[in-house]
Amino acid sequence: MNKKDVGNIRKQFKINNDKLKISDIFNVYIMKESSEIFHSQSTPFAMLDQDQQELFLSSFKKMLAGQMDEKLFELKFKRDAENSSQLILHQGLLSNEVEDWKEQMLKIVEKMLAIRQYEKDIVVTFIRGEYIKPMKRSSGESDEHERDTVFSHSFILSSINNTQDPKKELLFDYVDREFKYNIVLDPIINLQAPMGGFLFPCFTDNAADVNHILYASGKVHEPDYAFIEDVLNGEEIMTAQDDKIVFEEIIKDVTGDQLNTGTLSNVYEEINRMITENEEEEPPKLDSKDVEQVLKMSGVEDISTEKVEFAFKKIIDDDKYELKASNILPKFTSKSIKISTKIANIAISPPDLRYVKQVEFSGKRYLMIEVEEDTVIEGFTMIPEALFGNQKDE
Repeated sequence: MNKKDVGNIRKQFKINNDKLKISDIFNVYIMKESSEIFHSQSTPFAMLDQDQQELFLSSFKKMLAGQMDEKLFELKFKRDAENSSQLILHQGLLSNEVEDWKEQMLKIVEKMLAIRQYEKDIVVTFIRGEYIKPMKRSSGESDEHERDTVFSHSFILSSINNTQDPKKELLFDYVDREFKYNIVLDPIINLQAPMGGFLFPCFTDNAADVNHILYASGKVHEPDYAFIEDVLNGEEIMTAQDDKIVFEEIIKDVTGDQLNTGTLSNVYEEINRMITENEEEEPPKLDSKDVEQVLKMSGVEDISTEKVEFAFKKIIDDDKYELKASNILPKFTSKSIKISTKIANIAISPPDLRYVKQVEFSGKRYLMIEVEEDTVIEGFTMIPEALFGNQKDE
């Protein structure tokens, strides 16, 4: 799934939406002390009052929010996994009876309980439903025709939420005219900040893909690897942060950790060009040959296929690995690339990196930034000073 596919289904989670039909909701309460199921309850989603529906729908939207490879990850199921979650979920998806579906979902819960003891009581929620997507109409076709022809996708979505102790409050009773201590023992289920979850199957354009599952982590760049591998039986993943680190280490290895700012700016611009010119919805991926081409086009000298392949093998132990271009490229914002020195830390956008130079004068190194306007510090405009001579680019 790409960002567009996730966005299409995420925006359907709203009240009275005829494009999203949720048949059942199944909540499982797990006690932290015993790591056992304390209670489970299945209800037709339509039987919940509207306030409850809105709470759950809002929680599901929060779970599916975020960037791919940062908070959301498309996982490929491992082949021949023991007690395969792919098979469990697929059987649940095909179940006609609610009891059969619940039985399969409880198998997923059992796998969760097998990997850890949770620090708080948690609630695991499952829903099953149908996502209806109208076909893209051609010019001249009416709205009625768009509604007549649709793609229908069955799905299972699960979210994991922890619980919070109720707040201790002092109340004033208007009737008895006295202050009372509010004693509430029931825990509060925190639906506002899901700890994680998943959507099965994945959807790409108008096709369901039962060989992949969309996993959602609770926090950005913090996937639960044990949950991914041992509960969902997904293959190993690389986050966007991992891809960026791997790329930087490969570049350092190939160039000997020596790259001036102009060349580095060229590297990012070349990758950005590849993304911009790519006609596919999926961002392009860079293998060792692509990285070699990027470096050559950016002006890096003494680059060879063998050197780049060796760097891939050394850094990630796979000379066939592909890096997602969108993960490598810093976001084009004013605070995208960080320049760190002992004196100061500076943030600058990739296109402006070419205006930064490291120069040497009288045995000392200086960081020089070319500017087109007056520099203002804390409201004070700096007075231009004479430029020292004998500059030399590092």
